[in-house]
Formats: sequence, C-alpha cells, structure tokens
Amino acid sequence: MNTIILNFRFIGSLNMKRKLPLLFLFFSLTLVSQTNKTYQIGILIDKINPEMSPLLEKLKSEIVAVVGEDADIQFPQENILVNDFDLMKARQNYDQLLNNDTDIILAFGIVNNQIISPIKVHEKPTILFGAVNRDLHDLDLTNTSSGIENFTYLVESESYEEDFKKFKELTNFTNLGIVVDTPFLEILPLKETFDRELKALDSEYKLIPFTTIQDITSNLEGIDAIYMAGGFFLSKEEKKQLANTFIQFKLPSFTVNGTEDVRDGFMATYQSDDNLDQFFRRIALTIEAYVSGTSLAELPVYVDYTPRLTINYNTAEATGVPIKYSLVGQTDFVGEFKNVISEKDYDLLTAINEALENNLSLSSNKKDVELALQDVKSANSNYLPSLTAAGTATYIDPDAAEGSGGQNPEFSTGGNITLNQTLFSEASNANIAIQRNLQKAQEANFNAAELDLIFDVTNAYFNALILKVNTQIQSRNVDLTRRNLEIAQQNFEAGQSGKSDMLRFRSEMAQNTQSMVEAINQLEQGFLVLNQLLNNPVNLEIDVEDVHFNEGIFERYNYEDFFNLLDNPTLREPFIDFLIQEANKNAPELKSLNYNLLATERNIKLNSYGRLLPTLALQGQYSSTFSRSGAGSTPPQGVSLLDNTYNAGLNLSIPIVNQNLSNINRQTAMIQKEQLEINKNNVELGIEVNIRNAIFNLVNQMSNIQLSKISEETAEEALELTQASYSGGAVNIVQLLDAQNNFLNAQLARANATYNYLINSLQVERFLGYYFLLNSEEKNNEFRQSFFEYLNTRN
Repeated sequence: MNTIILNFRFIGSLNMKRKLPLLFLFFSLTLVSQTNKTYQIGILIDKINPEMSPLLEKLKSEIVAVVGEDADIQFPQENILVNDFDLMKARQNYDQLLNNDTDIILAFGIVNNQIISPIKVHEKPTILFGAVNRDLHDLDLTNTSSGIENFTYLVESESYEEDFKKFKELTNFTNLGIVVDTPFLEILPLKETFDRELKALDSEYKLIPFTTIQDITSNLEGIDAIYMAGGFFLSKEEKKQLANTFIQFKLPSFTVNGTEDVRDGFMATYQSDDNLDQFFRRIALTIEAYVSGTSLAELPVYVDYTPRLTINYNTAEATGVPIKYSLVGQTDFVGEFKNVISEKDYDLLTAINEALENNLSLSSNKKDVELALQDVKSANSNYLPSLTAAGTATYIDPDAAEGSGGQNPEFSTGGNITLNQTLFSEASNANIAIQRNLQKAQEANFNAAELDLIFDVTNAYFNALILKVNTQIQSRNVDLTRRNLEIAQQNFEAGQSGKSDMLRFRSEMAQNTQSMVEAINQLEQGFLVLNQLLNNPVNLEIDVEDVHFNEGIFERYNYEDFFNLLDNPTLREPFIDFLIQEANKNAPELKSLNYNLLATERNIKLNSYGRLLPTLALQGQYSSTFSRSGAGSTPPQGVSLLDNTYNAGLNLSIPIVNQNLSNINRQTAMIQKEQLEINKNNVELGIEVNIRNAIFNLVNQMSNIQLSKISEETAEEALELTQASYSGGAVNIVQLLDAQNNFLNAQLARANATYNYLINSLQVERFLGYYFLLNSEEKNNEFRQSFFEYLNTRN
C-alpha cells in the first residue's frame, strides 16, 4: 500500500482599512492508491513452429491491449511450455505451472485438452481454448458457461459436419481423403465421428494419418477429394507444396486451417477471414473479465463465428470444380483470376500471326482472290486455240440414198476435227484487262481484310486484358466492401451508428459480388471472341500475357516515340497531315477503288471506239468418212468419192449494229465510274476523319495515363482517411460509399488507361494501313525518316 500526500499552499493578501497579518492557508490532501496487480500467465501448447510464434506474439499483444491498465500482464518465457503431442509431457507441463508463480493458465491444443478437461477442481484459473472441433468435444456443449470454479473453455462453432456438407455441395465427392495428424488418432474418436458424418452424406472416406507431408502425398490413390482435418503446425512452404500436389492430382481440397491456406493454394475453407482475430479478442476479454473480478465459471464459453466460404478461384479451375452461382453470394474469392488450366498462352504477336494463318473469314476472302485469278485465266483463254473432234453415224431413206449418186449412202460413218483460233478481239483484250484489274482490286480487299483482322485480334486481346484486370479489381472491391461491413458492424455494436448502415453494406456486398460474377463471365466471353478469331475450338482454355506501354514489343517498336510526337503541340498537326498522306498512299480500300476505276474505264473504252475494231479469227477443219454401206453406197461409174477432206479460212467480223447494247453498256460504265469516284472521295474523307479522331482519342488516353495514376493514389488515400473517420463516427455511410466507389472507378480508369492507349495506337495504324508491330525495324525507321523529310518540305 503506497500513501501519496499532496500539499497545496495558497498565499494571498487582503487590502482592508488596516493591514491584516498575512494569512496562510494550508490544505493537505491525502490520496491513497493501490498499485496494479501483476499477473503472470503461463501458456501450454501442443507444438511450436516458425508460423506459430508470430500468432503467439499477436495473442500476447491482444491480451495486454485489452486488459490495459487494469493489471500488469506478464508472459515469462519459462512458463510457455510445449508438449510435442506427448500426454506425459503435457501432464508435467501442467503440474509445473501449478507449482510455480503462474497466476493464470492458458491451455491450447488437443493434447492439453485431454489433460485438463477431465479435471473437476482447478487450483489455478485455467482457460482452455483451441482444443478441438466441436463435433469431438468431451465438454458439455449445452452449457452457456463452464459452471466450474477457476475454469472456463472456449468452444468454437466450427464443425467437421458443416465442412463436409459444404465440400460435398461444391464437389459431390464420393471417396474423401481425410488428412489428420498421427497423434490425434490415438487421442480423439475421429474414426467414429467420420463414420457417422460421411455415412449421412452417402460417401466413403480414407483416413490419411501423417507425420511428414510425404505420408500424405504417397497416399492419394483411390480418392476424389482431400480434406485437411489437421496440418495446423505445418510450415507455410509445406502447405504450399501439399496444395500444388493436390492440384497436380486434380484433387479438390478443403481445409480447417483458415483462409491463409486457401491463398496459398488449397481450394476452399469454411472459416471466416476474421475468425482468428475474433478468437484472440475473446481470450483477451476473458482474462480482462477475470482480472476485473468476474468468476471464470460465469463467463460465456461459445465463440460464435459467422462461417464464410472462401474459394481459391485458380485452384477451383485447375481441379475442374465449377463455381456454383447459388454459392456466390456467400463466398469470398481469392486468386489472380489467371486461367491456370490454360492449354495455350498467347502473346500479342503470336495471336496476330495465328489469326492471319487460321481465321475463317480471312480464308474465305483469300478464296475470293483465287476466284478472281481464275477469272483472269478464263479471260486469257480466249486467245488459246479451240480444237474439237466430232463423229457421226448416219442412216438415210434407201430411195433417197439410191438417187444420191453415192454421195449419201444409206449407212455411213465419219468424223471431223475443227480448229478455231482467235487472232485479235477487242472484247477479249478488254476482258483480260478488266479481269486483271478486278483481280488486283480483290487482292486489295484481301489486304484490307487482313488489316481489319489484325486490329480485331489486338482489340480482342486488349479487351481480354482489360476484363482480367476488371475482374481482379471487382474482387478486391468485394474484399473492401467486406471490410467496410465489418466497420459498420463494429460501429453498430459500439452504438456509433444504426443498423441501417450495416444493412446498406450487406446490400452493397451482394451488388458488388454480382458485379464480380459478371466480370468473370465477361472475361470468359472475351476469350470466346478471341478463340473465334483464332479459329480455335470455342471451349479451348486460353490465356493472354500482359503487355505494358514501354516494355516488350511496344518498347522494341518505340511506341514511346509516337507518344512524344503527339505530346508536342508544334509537331502534332504536321504529324497528323503526314499520317493522312501516308494513309491515302497505303489504304487498300483506295487501291481497290482505283483498280475498279481502271476496269470501268477499260469497259468504257471497249464500248466506245473499241466496238469498231474487227475480230479476226482462224478456222480450219479436217473431215473423214469411215464407212459407206447400203443403198447408194456405190458411186456411178466414172465418179470417185473422197473420204478425207480439209479446209482453212480467216474470219473477219465487224459489229455494225448490235441492238444499241454498246451505247447502253458505255452509259452504264460511265455511271459506275462516277459512283466509284464518289466512293473514292468518301473513303479519302473518311480516312482523314478517322485519323484525326483516332489522334484525338490518343491524346485523351495520353492524358488519362498520367491523370488516372494521380486519381487512383488520391482516391486510395481519401478512402483510407474516410474509413478511419467512419470507424470513429466522424463521417456517415454515404461519404464512405462515395469514397469506395470513387476508388473503384479510379482503379478501373488507371488499369484500362494503358490498354486503351495501345488500342487507339493500333487503330491509328489500321487507318494508316501500316502496322509497326509487323514490320522490320528498318522499315519503321524509313517511315520515321519519311516524316522528318515531309517536315522539312513544309518548312
């Protein structure tokens, strides 16, 4: 007992009609205070490892923080005892704490539970926690408190049965592998419990006891899913190794050990992300209540968690487990949203080249070129000789044959060979020229289709990247909403806000989860579009590699130079004019129209003076009579018959009047020419408009790249401040929601800014008719040099 005496002396003077003696007033206040009591806490645990040590320190810090100034809490290192799953050692550890200066005993683990739970009278205050799944608890679970002096325990709401039901709903397993620590089999009635619970699910199971992870990986035969009922004391690396092994074996996995294991590769857990924090807080509150004078026998024993299914999206995909939409609203997702079962990963150039080789629409356009080439061959064939052979067998009325003098016998057979060769034909010449131009026009159309396909592929590629990033951001936004919901719940419990805030965030949680589901499906749709362009099976699992503005191929082809030219106001307008000039030079659409114009002009020429040019052809025929018989087959005496004859001739023809078709055809061709010229002017105008619009879009995206970064950083900082203010009751829910939505939009804007800039860059190249990505560095340098030469001519 310490006594503190505080003496306060007040000195004053009074002015009265006459001086009074100085009056000294002494006031003594005696305060008696009692020093805080010191509590030494001993901790009994089954096993310690590098992963367990930080958790132990976190528990200590939580206890000290909660108890605060009510008591001096100490954790002597010599009172932290480990039994290594040895019952005898566990008993010795407990006795050691009973016999030393320990004031409160914290007992954790299954082995310690076997020692402490049967005890009826406790010499020292003892708190038993983290002992065992509630399905196996030996303690009376119907009580709300222990009812035992100096003793309480904490019962978690987790249950093997609930886990099995949820895992069954996810995978519909039939033979489940259950992994348990070997020492637990000797202590707990696991087999009886698993027999009962899995029989109710109409499933078989296989117990896999382990001491090392090799005991697990060597016993995976005959099962179609794996349940980690143990493994809490495995290291992080060992857990990752196990998760990867399960993925290789295509085994869906479920763990009791929390969300951190799911982030490391296990497929699912039914433990909430905040279970551990809640559990530590409950232990701390129990000690704080005891220190404050509450009997342990009266303290509540239940730690009521809100179960939350957490699924690793990548692991679910890799093991072939479809995500049921009925579970999405109550499920948290972790993972990178990368297609881990991708059968083919594409970079941008590979996707472009594969599309150029395999795309069906482009293949069809290529056939149009081949058909046009056949038309050219057909036109040229008019100058090739025509040779025909014919045979006849003739029967004539005998009376008529008799009077023919042997020229037309009753029965006769014969044959002839006829040769036709065009020597000159204006129509043939015109057709050859027309078909050649049309064939070149078709080639230009094919080139345009190639350029369109390249842009379509790059657009689909970047769209897939945008959708991937959007999916990741939407997933993080769901996590953020969950955090805000927790803050709202804490504020509600503390009386700082009403229940409406909590309900509002639950509504936001549902809406944001739906947005995430839509983002996932949109990503799948994006891959479908890319598969179609690449002529892949629509169900082929693919993924796309990320690209960056100043890395990889975009760095190699100096896209930053493009950025710098547009960023310079002095060079921007000359550069745009140069691009328009080059686009008019390269545009396959203009080339196609020009070839069509040449074909039309040749048609006009044909139907003008060309119609007066003669057609000159050579003809020849050789005939032979093979046989004569019957009446009239014998010629009169003195007359001889020729069996073999031939003739040759030159045919010259000039069209004079052909039903006015030449004039009509010429007029039609003139109209077609005018139409083509209009189309050409329209295309040229469209090229200029497209180039300028694309440049404006590029400038917008350039600005967006810079400003979206600032916006995201600012929005993130603002959100953190608003969260802290809301947690303290300084701002309302509307302000927090605005800050969250602002941060979401800022993230999306920044993530998409670079992709949109590259899409717009490639769109300019499409209008330009020249892709830097697909040309050599030498040609790209020539293009740049051409611009500077153009710039010099303007000056």
